[in-house]
Amino acid sequence: MTYQPYLLHGSGRSSRWLITCEHATNVVPPTVNNGDLGLPDSDMTRHIAYDLGAWGVATRLADLLGGVAVGANFSRLVIDPNRGSDDPTLVMKLYDGSIIPANRNADASEAKRRTALFYRPFHDQVAEHAAQHPDTVMVSIHSFTPQLRGRPPRPWQIGILSAADRRLTEPMLALLSEDRGLTVGDNQPYNGHLPGDSIDTHAIKHKRLNALIELRNDLISESEGQMSWAERLAPICAAALERAETEQT
Repeated sequence: MTYQPYLLHGSGRSSRWLITCEHATNVVPPTVNNGDLGLPDSDMTRHIAYDLGAWGVATRLADLLGGVAVGANFSRLVIDPNRGSDDPTLVMKLYDGSIIPANRNADASEAKRRTALFYRPFHDQVAEHAAQHPDTVMVSIHSFTPQLRGRPPRPWQIGILSAADRRLTEPMLALLSEDRGLTVGDNQPYNGHLPGDSIDTHAIKHKRLNALIELRNDLISESEGQMSWAERLAPICAAALERAETEQT
């Protein structure tokens, strides 16, 4: 089967929902160091290589909302599609205590090559599907590790990230706060403003409603958790959109 740098799920659907997953897989394409970054399996299967469980959540959420899901089919360590094309961390050489051997000597020309082969085709797909509806709503699905090396445990089960445009995230946070069993992060465990990232490129700059959802990866490491969280989030997304549009009128 021919390798392609993106995954598509639900292509051809007419819903305005576009679900993206920038760190969907830990695939190292054969044109990058013969498909091997020089890391042990123990590193390639943890959060530094991809967002565990996120693609399963993204595809099920797309099913429930009637939308399309687009995922990056390459490890974030090959090149990170959730960074601006001029970001110095586009090709990581060190991540959470692990040196990436195949990236040690990756220079600007190698970053440019990987951008053309992987980064750009993924973003072209997102742009193409976002443009198919006049009022696309974009939700980006990610997962985070419960604890970084040498750091305190993270208490959140879910985080909702946003930049300046909080039209969708505010009602989403309000709806999630109604569940007293959840610890919800507002721009936690990361800040939602990252110039040039996927939301900035495909939503903010086009004034599209958007949200980035971070789920703690131990909760979605198995299919059951992925399905459960998608089914929990779908009605929240729909209700948040309704509230956001009501407030605009």
